[in-house]
Amino acid sequence: MITRGLKIWALSLGLCLTQGAVLAQEFLSRPVRIVVPQTPGGASDTLARIMAQRLSEKWGQSVVVENRAGAGGNVGMEHVALSAADGHTLLMSYAGSHAINAALYKKLPFDPEKDFEPVATLATLPFVLVVRPDSPVKTIKDLVEQGTRAPLTFGSAGNGSVNHLLGVMFNAAAKTKLEHIPYRGAAPAMQDLMGGQINMVFTSLPSVSGAIKAGTLRPVAVTSAVRSGNFPQIPSIAESGFKEFDVSPWFGLFAPAKTPAAVVRRINQDVQDILKNKDVIERFNAQGADVLITQPAEFANMLKRDLAKWAVVVKESGAQID
Repeated sequence: MITRGLKIWALSLGLCLTQGAVLAQEFLSRPVRIVVPQTPGGASDTLARIMAQRLSEKWGQSVVVENRAGAGGNVGMEHVALSAADGHTLLMSYAGSHAINAALYKKLPFDPEKDFEPVATLATLPFVLVVRPDSPVKTIKDLVEQGTRAPLTFGSAGNGSVNHLLGVMFNAAAKTKLEHIPYRGAAPAMQDLMGGQINMVFTSLPSVSGAIKAGTLRPVAVTSAVRSGNFPQIPSIAESGFKEFDVSPWFGLFAPAKTPAAVVRRINQDVQDILKNKDVIERFNAQGADVLITQPAEFANMLKRDLAKWAVVVKESGAQID
């Protein structure tokens, strides 16, 4: 009886494994799309295009990047959530939209957890606090001293953006009173910083790496817990007296909910193989990004933690979008 039961179990397991292998192979039967819910040129778009090229080579199948910007990333995210769950449509997402929008928007047309399958992380990308070269703020200590007694301003890409919430977090940690100045995007905020209309901006490291190297902007500190391996000369806010300060948004691929587990595992493994490639690591590093390799379950836990963390920060900021 036991032997018969074992045989049935073995046959069932073999059938499941065979079906999984077939599903994992079938998803390569036609072109794959990576939907980027932001405009071309940003960190998400750049990393997605590097991965699309390498996955296309690995799979012998066309992998294209499709930009669907709008509503802080919600337009592209909704599109993927409603797509067929077969591995042919992936979402290139990041913490700034996937983990923040749930608290920022009163109503979302999707659930950031239930409507997506976490597939694979790609990288983490620290933000950096920058000022003009002639600014009296050279260190975090300078900022705290001046920020507690003078009306300093920081610009952002808009209410509820990562740039905005970083300022909120810093004010809470350092007891400063930096005034938030929202803009319609990061570019006009940077223009006003360069023009002297505002005092500082928290922004992604890749977006200002050229200006930092050219000396047209001065970096004060990175927001990750440790220094960036690509810019080791820039101290972190954490090492400057605020040990708990650690924001280094992740970037990764999601699939629509109910995508077969075999397909998710296959994509995850192939992405891991690509991320271990020296050339890919160097290309990511050139963007200021540090490669991050995880399993799907680890990625899911990261998202859950970030949803809880950013919900608190958004509430403290008072930001809300209808």
